[in-house]
Amino acid sequence: MRELTVELGERSYPIYIGSGVLKDIAAYFDKHGISRKSPLLVVSDESVAGLHLPGVMASLQEGGFAASSFIVPSGEKSKSLSKLEEIVTAALEAGLDRKSAIVALGGGVVGDLAGFAAASFMRGVRFVQIPTTILAHDSSVGGKVAVNHPLAKNIIGAFHQPELVLYDIDTLQTLPEREVRAGLSEVVKHGLIWDASFVQWCDDNAARLLALDPEALEYALYQGCRVKAHVVSQDERENDLRAILNLGHTLGHALEAVAGYNELLHGEAISIGMVGAAKLAEQFGYSPEIHTVTLGLFRKFGLPVTIPAHMDTEQIIRAMMHDKKFKEGAIVYVVPTEIGKVEIRKDVTADQVRQIVAFLKGEG
Repeated sequence: MRELTVELGERSYPIYIGSGVLKDIAAYFDKHGISRKSPLLVVSDESVAGLHLPGVMASLQEGGFAASSFIVPSGEKSKSLSKLEEIVTAALEAGLDRKSAIVALGGGVVGDLAGFAAASFMRGVRFVQIPTTILAHDSSVGGKVAVNHPLAKNIIGAFHQPELVLYDIDTLQTLPEREVRAGLSEVVKHGLIWDASFVQWCDDNAARLLALDPEALEYALYQGCRVKAHVVSQDERENDLRAILNLGHTLGHALEAVAGYNELLHGEAISIGMVGAAKLAEQFGYSPEIHTVTLGLFRKFGLPVTIPAHMDTEQIIRAMMHDKKFKEGAIVYVVPTEIGKVEIRKDVTADQVRQIVAFLKGEG
């Protein structure tokens, strides 16, 4: 098992990554002061609940914890104010109090939704992340929690750090192939923003990762979480450095919104966004090789690298204007300067983005 710490002073917390971690869930909860005297609420989704919820509930109850569960439909559409209200209702009915914890068992949607419920219930209760997807190695770390609005992704949210992250890689063996590929896009992203040697490792080990080789998975997730933890430790609330984690997200979030959150998985949307950011780098005088390497890497992982032709360019631009990364009349964009390094640009124009969208749609 591998362990990392997100260093945030008195709000610091550990990330545990390994096989069989969930078998000892009660011991981890004890170690980190999760109260047995107050009820817990475990939030999961329909896909994960059938696979992993019974074991988690049994382990908690055998360990002396009073735990209830609440299950939401799978998919991005559950990240809504209506589902948030249902979770709060479940928390009230289960008798949660200020010393209780809400546990997120699932992927990024569940983590974001349950985390925002924890941030807002009684103005904030404790929170535990148990990610069950590769994609969630990113969203489970850092304390960003949110729900969507029909016009913009993650626009209603808060910063609320978990008490701990328990990442049992055995849960990843049940993932559909498409979700594996989409999740690996965020793994690669962490290399593209911070560590060129890890990008090369991902390129060399793509087949092992796609085959869910446990040793390769554990190493890759550790490296991805290491980068995320380092960045968050330096800039918890995204005042500056943390924005580099948004590589590919400015365009990617817009594509998700235009697609109604049901055509592209998050990792697929940001893989397109990262290819677009690499192409945008050429407009700022950086090497065309950045685009060549990025394009080749995402093709190797079987991820989309073009925008579906039916998506309207002007709708995409408008969606970007609603994004949190639109500030003071300009689009804030993370642009790679070389493989493993990026910069935050605040001078990207709508016309430049329009050119990139046209290029990605095969029109430029």
